[in-house]
Amino acid sequence: MDIRFLLLFYILPPTSIETCPDAVCQNGNKIIRFPFRIQQSQLQPKSCGYPGFDVSCSNHGQIRLKVPYSEGEFSIQGIDYTSQQLWINDPKNCLPIRILSLNLNGSPFSGVYYRDFSFFNCSSQYLKYRYIPIPCLSDSNHTVFATPSRSVFRHLSSVCSFIRTVRVPVQQPYYEHVLTSDLSDDLRLSWNSPPCGMCESRGGRCGFRTNSTGDIGCAYFPSQGISRAVRYAISTCAGVLATLGLIGLMYYIGGKCGRAQTVVRPEPEPAMLSGLDGLTIESYPKQVVGEADEGTCPICLSEYRPKETLKTIPACLHSFHSHCIDAWLHLNASCPLCRTSPPNSLT
Repeated sequence: MDIRFLLLFYILPPTSIETCPDAVCQNGNKIIRFPFRIQQSQLQPKSCGYPGFDVSCSNHGQIRLKVPYSEGEFSIQGIDYTSQQLWINDPKNCLPIRILSLNLNGSPFSGVYYRDFSFFNCSSQYLKYRYIPIPCLSDSNHTVFATPSRSVFRHLSSVCSFIRTVRVPVQQPYYEHVLTSDLSDDLRLSWNSPPCGMCESRGGRCGFRTNSTGDIGCAYFPSQGISRAVRYAISTCAGVLATLGLIGLMYYIGGKCGRAQTVVRPEPEPAMLSGLDGLTIESYPKQVVGEADEGTCPICLSEYRPKETLKTIPACLHSFHSHCIDAWLHLNASCPLCRTSPPNSLT
């Protein structure tokens, strides 16, 4: 392929789109741009947003999002335009009550990870010292809990009133060792349409095409400086040239060596161990699964069974089947869940 053509393919704007400025709510640092638009902003007309992505600004500068079949508005805590994800919470600081009636039908959003939580209303005061309560749903006479654990579900079912089980779009999929939660963490949502993630990852801006209705395009603007797409093209071309030069050099050296009838044998490089040493792995604490313990090994994805041996990484307290994490740490010096790098006794 002609390298000049490759450069032109990445540098030239692939289409002409509606030119819409970025916006913020008051002095906020969360930028609002396509597919989102601020409804009351004169700088962002209706063509600057995608249907279902209209937001508003509160008196305190919060970004508010209305979900069609859920009462009230949510506050947007963050937006990642590249991964097409956003994080929402309750502006009144009682997210669990919003979760109980959450309905994402009719909206362009869905959860990235889901986990079933069962809600219970309990009058036993001692339980609040055993489990994590939900303060905004509790009072002096009753305490509300939410649990993803089957063993806690069985226990609370015998002493409390069951409210309902709700599928919650949690931030992370790992809740195997959580007994109860106050569910105050942001909800993590994503959207598939419009598909602007690739455009954003290359430094472009997504929007409606100016010469059609409903079609989405991507463009790069000079005011943005050198976009990631251009840098990607330059680095790609540089890599191609470097590879061609290396191939030419190898042919040249091979010809020289052939004429001299000399065989050059490179010395073998020492093996590089990327995992932890055996003494470090063996020193990690172990525990035996009990009859009431629950959970799934994140490595083999099998549920823990009674009398199986688990091993915990002290640096992050994540647990796995002992044989699974031993094999992993011999090859990888980091936790497979959070990528924390525990210290090696040989370093």
